[in-house]
Amino acid sequence: MIVVTGGAGFIGSNIVAALEARGGADIVVCDRLPGDERWKNVANRTLAAKVSPERLFDFLRANAGAIDAIIHMGAISSTTETDFGLLIENNYLLSLALWDWCTDNGARFLYASSAATYGDGAAGFDDDAAPGALAKLRPLNPYGWSKHMFDRRIVRLLAAGAARPRQWAGFKFFNVYGPNEYHKGSQRSVVHQAWDTAAAAKPVVLFRSHRTGIADGEQARDFVYIDDAVDVVLWFLDHPDVSGLFNLGSGTARSFKDLALAVFAAAQRKARIEFTDTPEAIRERYQYFTEAPMQRLRNAGYARPFTSLEEGVRRYVQDFLATNHPYR
Repeated sequence: MIVVTGGAGFIGSNIVAALEARGGADIVVCDRLPGDERWKNVANRTLAAKVSPERLFDFLRANAGAIDAIIHMGAISSTTETDFGLLIENNYLLSLALWDWCTDNGARFLYASSAATYGDGAAGFDDDAAPGALAKLRPLNPYGWSKHMFDRRIVRLLAAGAARPRQWAGFKFFNVYGPNEYHKGSQRSVVHQAWDTAAAAKPVVLFRSHRTGIADGEQARDFVYIDDAVDVVLWFLDHPDVSGLFNLGSGTARSFKDLALAVFAAAQRKARIEFTDTPEAIRERYQYFTEAPMQRLRNAGYARPFTSLEEGVRRYVQDFLATNHPYR
């Protein structure tokens, strides 16, 4: 049995779909299904159980002998959330409780960290899990801090020789895009937001650059297609001897202009791009470049190539967004 927290969310629901496709395990989703369309993310799945977060530990206790792994994708993922107490409760304390449960019950624990832990990138994007290396990072928002606090707590426990789950892996997800993100509102990927305007025959609007030497639209991110992110998570399930904290991006930064052009190409429409000033409220904290060094994951044994931006956008647009049923 595999429990996926946040299993009705974006990344979680894609993991659930991949687990179902490969077979061999009962799948349990822990999530809330509020009044948005998140239920559609799991409507096509065959699940052993669906558990509310409030009943999660009751379920775990009742099924302790059957649970092989918890894939913990559940979190408050909004980078604009300002209630730090709420973030600590959901993103730190719950994660720590699940870590302890897996440790006590011989289960594996795979969890979502975030590239938001790197802040503005001044300290680099190296997924070095040494306590001293993590101490140098300065996230830019409360969400990033909540994820960073958990990463740091785990490495401190390990450095002190504390007991640990049978396998553990944290994934510093970079800019993931793909199907089943539609409930995320303003937190949707730029690919989906660009599709909305391109499909309506309107220009895609990007932020103007306010930094010397960087042209408008040339601000760059590490965009990773959801299928690649899921494949990495499943690879760890297949390699229980590999543990650690790992970047999960494509390894290649691409510009927002490249992304917009890829969306227009996939939609088979003439490219139209306009620029607007970056809002002053975020201008000083705006990231101009992110790129995930992937050597640590490669050294661990993961060898599959990552999908190019153009191919990932093409699949997302043509196989999902441009269809009558965009859900996986």
